[in-house]
Amino acid sequence: MSSFIEIKELSKSFGEQKVVDGLNLEMAKGEFLSLLGPSGSGKTTILMMLAGFESPTSGQILVGGREIAHLPPHHRGIGVVFQNYALFPHMTVAQNVAFPLEMRRLPKAEIQAKVKTALERVRLSHLAERRPTQLSGGQQQRVALTRALVFEPEVILMDEPLGALDKQLREEMQLEIRELHRRLGLTIVFVTHDQAEALTMSDRIAVFDRGRISQIGPGAEIYDHPQNRFVAQFIGETNLLEVSAVAPAANGDLLLTMPGGGVIRAKAPPHPVRAPAVVSIRPERVKLEDLGAAPPDESLEAVVEDVVYQGDHLRLHLAAGPLKLVARAERGATPRAPGDRARLSIRPADCSVFAS
Repeated sequence: MSSFIEIKELSKSFGEQKVVDGLNLEMAKGEFLSLLGPSGSGKTTILMMLAGFESPTSGQILVGGREIAHLPPHHRGIGVVFQNYALFPHMTVAQNVAFPLEMRRLPKAEIQAKVKTALERVRLSHLAERRPTQLSGGQQQRVALTRALVFEPEVILMDEPLGALDKQLREEMQLEIRELHRRLGLTIVFVTHDQAEALTMSDRIAVFDRGRISQIGPGAEIYDHPQNRFVAQFIGETNLLEVSAVAPAANGDLLLTMPGGGVIRAKAPPHPVRAPAVVSIRPERVKLEDLGAAPPDESLEAVVEDVVYQGDHLRLHLAAGPLKLVARAERGATPRAPGDRARLSIRPADCSVFAS
């Protein structure tokens, strides 16, 4: 990957509290990267250092090979979109969009042409003379996005930009931002605590925990192959099951002995794992099969404790000896009822094993 944004050994402390700890990160031009993590994990502080609203305690920030950590915000060529929109209430939509161009002292005719083009791009031309208070939340967010795009910045930073919108509008705006990213080839750094939003929009996701990247990669890789317990729990729903013994299998897999005596097979991770360990299994990867006359050596037998209807699927609460886990069954699957016994079918590739 040819790096467009490079962050090298970046740290930020507030007093004795280190919020960002020796961050190294690279982004390609035109990439959409989400910084995902719980409150206090450092993701917004990283965005503020990129924007120039916070100064690093140490480290470097390069964009296109140029060191920008010492530059004021208006000299960085970076657009920023905030959760609260930060629109000027006394200005019209057109005046809000024109503001960054006026700050750069562009000729009036050029400003008018750029504003007209920018508003047409997001289908807001008919609202050009309205003020922000006369707009819906989604319209205000589009104005804020347009204002960040109008001066054709090298990078767009977005800090929880959809957090104030209702669910339906939020999902519509996710797709709209993704479409703009693809059509205009934008380089976007997007901060969110919403893992579904990050999975929907991003080329890659960086999952943060206490100022450091816990895992980075495409959404499918992080969801299907979490590298540690924190990522497994934070991205989507998962079953985290304690493992009492780990043994090698003939083909390079691992045999995991569970409390209660059941055994399942898992793909071996790149790092060695010893008991006690934890295996992560997504609910939709747990399949229920009827009990056979001769139980296989490597499986778990479970009892259905509850069946919850959730529209497009059924949520099955299971007990496999002392273990409690959840399975997701599509509508139309073999009907199950509380008290039913079944064998759990779990592919080795669907198991992620790491230290307890």
